[in-house]
Amino acid sequence: MNIFKRLLKIGQSDIHALVEKMEDPIALTEQGIDDMKGQLMAMNEGYISARAIVIRLENSIEDKKREATVYEEKATKILLMAQQGELKPEKAEQLAIEALGLKKQMLADCDSLAEQVGTHNERVKEINEKIDVLKFNITKWKKELDSLVAKKQINSASEFANRQMANIDHNSTVDMLKRIKSRDQQDEAYEQAVHELARLKINLDIDYTLASNDGVKNELEALKRKLGI
Repeated sequence: MNIFKRLLKIGQSDIHALVEKMEDPIALTEQGIDDMKGQLMAMNEGYISARAIVIRLENSIEDKKREATVYEEKATKILLMAQQGELKPEKAEQLAIEALGLKKQMLADCDSLAEQVGTHNERVKEINEKIDVLKFNITKWKKELDSLVAKKQINSASEFANRQMANIDHNSTVDMLKRIKSRDQQDEAYEQAVHELARLKINLDIDYTLASNDGVKNELEALKRKLGI
């Protein structure tokens, strides 16, 4: 059934759901494929029925031909019987004429049946062509459906990846990088403080040494002066 005709046969509450389904290319394609499969099934049944009729008619033609042959053989036998004196010539001729008349009727029936066979064969051919078209379209749209499904999966995967990246950028990764940077800065500051402390200690040692040496020298000079040296 045409999908638009179905709109006329459903309730108002179902229309929105159907419209939403129609907006989904995958759902719409699946519906179209299902519809074509239904048509194909009906076509196959029609083909089988039409072909069965042709077969019955062809069998009837063969039966009629055999009957025509039998009547001809009977007419021949009757004439031979008359020739041999087993039947009167008049009676034999009458029976032979009747047998040949039946033969003629059988052959006429064969011609009539042959015309019917031709008509039904045209119908069979037409159905078969429609079946081929439906099979082609089903195969074509199945490929299209596979393509649509693949695209949807790719888009979904891409959207998921984008969301994950967005969450990572705005949450855990940025925080982690900030923590790393802060820790790195702290480590650098600590190392710098250690170096400064080391330099300060060296400077203090040097100053202390210098200061100590100056005091000793002064004391030495004072002692020398006291001794008159």
